[in-house]
Amino acid sequence: MCLLPLAATAALLSAAPARAETGKLLLTGGVSSVEGAAGGGISPWAVIGSQATEGEVGASAFASRAVTRDYGLSAYGVAVGIDDRFELSAARQDFNTGNTGTLLGLPGLHLKQNVLGAKWRVAGDAVLDSDSLMPQIAVGVQFKNLQSSGLDGTLDALGARRHGTDVYVSATKLFLAQGVLVNATLRATQANQGGLLGFGARLGGARNGHELQPEISVAYLISSRLAVGVEYRAMPNKLQRAGAAAGLGDGLRADDWMDIFIAWAPTRNVSLTAAYVDLGRIVPATTQRRKQTGVYLSAQVAF
Repeated sequence: MCLLPLAATAALLSAAPARAETGKLLLTGGVSSVEGAAGGGISPWAVIGSQATEGEVGASAFASRAVTRDYGLSAYGVAVGIDDRFELSAARQDFNTGNTGTLLGLPGLHLKQNVLGAKWRVAGDAVLDSDSLMPQIAVGVQFKNLQSSGLDGTLDALGARRHGTDVYVSATKLFLAQGVLVNATLRATQANQGGLLGFGARLGGARNGHELQPEISVAYLISSRLAVGVEYRAMPNKLQRAGAAAGLGDGLRADDWMDIFIAWAPTRNVSLTAAYVDLGRIVPATTQRRKQTGVYLSAQVAF
């Protein structure tokens, strides 16, 4: 939800020559998104997680918590960085549906999703190429599986599946002199609310294929350990047409996600992030169309 990697951004943007024990520039491995990949809180970056540099293997672990007006999301996971070129990640998400579950006759409903990811840096180096126009570029894939729950019957009726695959390409550009880092990601996805409400929809002739969705992150360094920024992630709206066919009007409409964050790196291995998040409307039929605004906290340890 928030742009987690700002702790890493602080290091990336710092002109100081400090280096980690492994030889990698301080915190350049970034931190973890809620889907496990290194990068923003809601968007992967082209950076490779952990402190590992060329010829090394490193690892990271994270835990995150977001609370909005009607929902709660907990996420935790691990990632392995190999040779500063490959990344493997795994994350577990637990979405508390709150009053929505109660109104659906499912009080206490939690939606749980597992995400397995892989990323490959194919070109560029965010630090070494900071004096040129060349960004660091990576391609990635995320395999998502939504566990069975009391919502299965509803998803089946809408024609939504409980598993899906996202494919993305990310470009991360560091403007060292200006103290700014920019990332752009283009994701091909079928996921409804990131997969927490299933994948695709067929009821009423809803579009069921993958759609391209842009994601943008911008970070500004306040000091070598403190950074602020914003993040935006476009979301597909596949359930709205299916919901209308089921007589719900726009009660299943989805909005884009965004956040404003502040991140602090107290040590080389630890990063902490807090953010104001706006996830738009999530199942507005049960939440009086309220926007899901709230707070987000995350911690990561990387070696």
